[in-house]
Formats: sequence, structure tokens, C-alpha cells
Amino acid sequence: MMSGSGPAPRPPGEARPLIGTDVTALLEDSTEELYESAPCGYLSTLMDGTIVKVNKTLLGWLGLSREEVVHRRHFADLLTVGGKLYHETHYAPLLRMQGHVGGIALDMKVADGSRLPVLITSAVKRGADGRPLLIRTTVFDATDRRAYETELLRARRAAEEARRQAEADREQLREALAVLQQSLLPAGLPAVPGVQTAAYYHTASPIQLGGDFYDLFPLGDDRFAFFLGDICGKGPKAAAATSLVRYTLRSAALHGLGPEAVLSALNSALLERYGGGDPRYCTTVFGTLESEGQSVRVLLASGGHPPALLLRADGRAEYLPTPGGLLVGAFPNASFTTIRTALHHGDTLLLYTDGLTEARTGESDLYGYDALLSFAGELAPADPRTVIDALIRLLVSFGDGLDDDTALLALGRPRHCGTALSGTTAG
Repeated sequence: MMSGSGPAPRPPGEARPLIGTDVTALLEDSTEELYESAPCGYLSTLMDGTIVKVNKTLLGWLGLSREEVVHRRHFADLLTVGGKLYHETHYAPLLRMQGHVGGIALDMKVADGSRLPVLITSAVKRGADGRPLLIRTTVFDATDRRAYETELLRARRAAEEARRQAEADREQLREALAVLQQSLLPAGLPAVPGVQTAAYYHTASPIQLGGDFYDLFPLGDDRFAFFLGDICGKGPKAAAATSLVRYTLRSAALHGLGPEAVLSALNSALLERYGGGDPRYCTTVFGTLESEGQSVRVLLASGGHPPALLLRADGRAEYLPTPGGLLVGAFPNASFTTIRTALHHGDTLLLYTDGLTEARTGESDLYGYDALLSFAGELAPADPRTVIDALIRLLVSFGDGLDDDTALLALGRPRHCGTALSGTTAG
């Protein structure tokens, strides 16, 4: 019976109507079905980014099949170029440090070539022993930003605090990257009998992670090896490649290989490691030092690197031609040539990266090799420390025109026999 104001109250003790069987079936969905058909995307990756699980929702958004993704792609492979760069330089380092990062806006690539704006949240899952094992990520479709406007307005009061926290996070990231950069450069230069040394490193990257490198180390029997070079690119990937380059050059030299054989070994190592679609090549110069009477014999080979500069004791300055040197890691059959020179008392050998010669001195003018040769000619004769200090002042004078990493290494025979000196300066 219906009353004028609505349905009549159910008599006490009367059973409620049964729920329909269709509704009951929906309520009994499996956990797997809820995961696959969730209104947001889910994926799980190993700590190196390899995707090991992904739900049907995210696959549908991206237009990909499970076979194309699971164990075949990394999470960064799903992002646009800009998103991938942010992931590598900010998101992934913060996640490793904090264990959880949430609400980050990125763009994902869709199979048809379009972009999908998303908000992602990731958390590191650890095993019973505390080791990080897995990263679980939730992906929200952010195409319609209106859904987030109310939440963003409510968060306005906390914006200043969030800004301060973000600055603290960036500073922590900068410190972590600075430590990484320091691990890729020698803490100091070893003392070389009868040779003075000096070095300087300037990184132009705001995250303090550059792609230039240098080193000087003993080979035994009063022989020393040295190298200096420039990896293509910047950031964590360039740092990883730099680590491989330094290890390979040192290892090959310590196994007794000559300069051109050392560069050939590095060429093979880079092609083997980065030949699968993400090439990493470098320019580098590698040499050895060995006492020879009153002089020091220098064997030198170059792989596409700017020519070394020799400041003679008689006041001359000249480039050392290194013919036949191709970019290292770019061509399978690259060949290199070893040249020979000698450092006499008062001579200084200067190695440098192209950050120096490609510094801008005007709207479109570069400093260039002619200007560097003239600069060196005015310095000569000069010991390594004097040369490096003069070049540091030159680099400072470029101001904003110095927008690339720059490494300098100078090796010289003192005017009079004496104790070896060494020095390193970082900028």
C-alpha cells in the first residue's frame, strides 16, 4: 500500500528483497579483473625500469598489446622525449632517494603518434631484507584537467611550503649528481718524475653533471698514460657512458696496448654497449709518457678530438696533427694513428675539449682555433700551471658565451730538472 508521501514502511521482520543475480555476479569480480579494468593505469617494473606487469586499461590508452610491452620495454620507453628527459634527470633520481614520488605530470606516447597527458605516482617495493625489488606506478589520464582544478585550488595555501620542499629536493638532487660527477674525475693528478702537470674542469650543466673527462695514471716502469675527451650528450646517460670510457681506457692501457690499440678497444666497447639503437660516441685523445734521455717521449693518438697544442721553450706554439682519427664508437672499422713527439725542458703540452674553442665571443662568433693558437703563442714559454691559470681567466671572460663543458690538461717538462709537480682545479 502506498501512502501519500511515499512507499509504506516494511513491516517488522519482513525480509529485504534479494539482489539480482546479475548484480551479484558483478560484486564477485576477481581481484585480477578489478586490476585489469581499473579506471586508471597500473604497471610494475623492475628496478632497471623493465616492465613486468601492466593492466588492460593502460594498454588500451596507449594502443599497445601486452606482448609489445611486458619484458620488452622500459617505463621510460612509454614517455615522449621531454617526458623521458624529465624522468631520467628528476623523477627517477628522486624515486631512488625517497622511495615514493607522486602527482608528477608527464606525457606518454600513443601508438598512433599522439600524446597522452598523465599524472603518475610511483612507489618502491622492498623485500623482507629491505632490498628494493619492484616499482609500482599508477597512471591517471589527465586529458581533462578540469577534474583537478578543485584540488589544485585547495592546495594553493600549501604552495609556498611545496616550493620550499621542491627547492630542498632539487638541492639534494644537485648534491647527489655532484658526487656522481666527482666520481668520474680523478681526485688529483699523480706526481710524474720530471714532468709538471695541471688540470681544470668546468661543467656548464645546471645539474653539475657533464660529459667531459680526463685522467693521468702510472703504467709502471716510470711510464704514465693520460687521456682527455668528450662524450656526446649530458646527464645520467652521458655519465654512464663516461664511466665505461674511463674504465676501458685504463684497462686497455694497463694491459700494455699502444695508443691506437687502446682507442680501437674503446671503439669496440662503445659499439658493443650502445650499438642497439641508442648510440653513444666520444672524441678523445690518449697518450703515454716515458723518459728518454733529457726529454720525455710522448706517444699520442686521437679519435676525432681537437688537436693537442704544444708550447715550446723557444716561444713557439703549434698544433700537433693527429691524422686518421675518427669519432670513437661511431664506426665499426674506425682506424687510428699514433704520432710521436718529445717534451724538452720548458715545453708544455695542452689538451682541451671543444668547450674552449666553441665558446661564443659574440652573437654568432666562436673563439676558434686561430685565437687559441695566438693566445698560446703569447704565453709561451710557460709551465702547465701558468697555462691552466691563464686559460681559466680566459674561460671566465667568456661569461654566458661558455655554454659547454670544458676540460683542460697540461703536461710540461720543467725548465730545470727538479721534483715533479701536479695540480687539479675544478670549476
